[in-house]
Amino acid sequence: MSTNVLEKMSAPFSTTFDVNTIRQHFPILSRPDINNHKLAYLDNAASSQLPKAVIDRLHQYHQFEHSNVHRSVHTLGEEATNAYESARKKVARYINANSESEIIYTRGTTDSINLVMQSYGRANLMEGDEILITALEHHSNIVPWQMLCQEKGCLLKVIPINSSGELKLDEFLRKLNKKTKIVALSQVSNAIGSVNPIEEMIIEAKKYGAVTLIDGAQGIPHKPVDVQSLDCDFYAFSGHKMYGPTGIGILYANSRMHDRMVPYLGGGDMILHVTFEETIYNEPPYKFEAGTPPISAAIGLGEAIDFISNVGIHNIESHEKQLLDYAHEKVSAINGVQLIGTAKEKASVMSFVMGDIHPHDIGSILNSFGIAIRAGHHCAQPVMKFFDVPATARASFSLYNTFDEIDALADGIKEVKRVFNQ
Repeated sequence: MSTNVLEKMSAPFSTTFDVNTIRQHFPILSRPDINNHKLAYLDNAASSQLPKAVIDRLHQYHQFEHSNVHRSVHTLGEEATNAYESARKKVARYINANSESEIIYTRGTTDSINLVMQSYGRANLMEGDEILITALEHHSNIVPWQMLCQEKGCLLKVIPINSSGELKLDEFLRKLNKKTKIVALSQVSNAIGSVNPIEEMIIEAKKYGAVTLIDGAQGIPHKPVDVQSLDCDFYAFSGHKMYGPTGIGILYANSRMHDRMVPYLGGGDMILHVTFEETIYNEPPYKFEAGTPPISAAIGLGEAIDFISNVGIHNIESHEKQLLDYAHEKVSAINGVQLIGTAKEKASVMSFVMGDIHPHDIGSILNSFGIAIRAGHHCAQPVMKFFDVPATARASFSLYNTFDEIDALADGIKEVKRVFNQ
């Protein structure tokens, strides 16, 4: 019953990118009433907007297919189950997993990383073992490992960055050793957009037998991902950053890890047989999916993947790079603006500060012109500490953003300067 995604877009779209046509598929972008201005949504690293195809698919499920999954033989139950499992297959194909059993539904990237910490880390790490992360990590890829270290007596080590926001790979190689059991890396920094060389780092980690986890929350919306080529053990991401609903995430868990993982949560659907004496667990991925899952959100994520596939991830990547390059040029030319994070390889994130003007004030003034950005520490306080700033203003770009919106951003920043007499 799924609707045809991008009905007005056919095969030629794979070679021609028309942002105005793209924008027609996002109803929210036509809002004219953001402080009497048309919305310029530049907060995509926090959450991207939903295309109409995803909105319609969610509505279709809730209106005509709503039922629980894996539990009923009636028509609604079978339709919901088929749509839910079809979405899992779409995810597996999209990231080139070897099997759909490697695709575990979660609530989001944070939940996925915690699942790895709980189901793999607690079962396999011991006192004296080391966990290696980077100085660019989101709190979601710091705090769970701190919790594990406190419980198990493990040591958390951090790969430092340079003044451009790039990892010091020589330090990474120096810190790797036979005690390194987990290497947990962000593919792209959510705070400053640095793209990490995860392919090279995974290869090096495996020389020491370390398990690798990639936080792909900021990677998969912008770049093609092939988990078999990466050969990572775990890859985590969220639906709401790739044109899907909130409350749904994915943990790719390579099948070689399944026997080394214990269930994170206990309850329904993750079991084969239960008595008061013992429980026999279900096979993966269901072993790690206790309780009623986020059914509609999973189906919506499947539709979002269809949308991305129709547009073409390489088209998205190319358009966003042009936007980022243009934004860097326009904004860095404004006197008094300092870009934070100038790595050679970046995804579509631009963080900046303006002297002693607080980023919240920057964000508020820009909002008065209908421009939505993020202001704060972006759940990456160690990054802010490294650059000696309490917070940044962050503009982040997506496939539906335009050069005109970046011009509006630059004009808004000039208005911030005027308001603060700078």
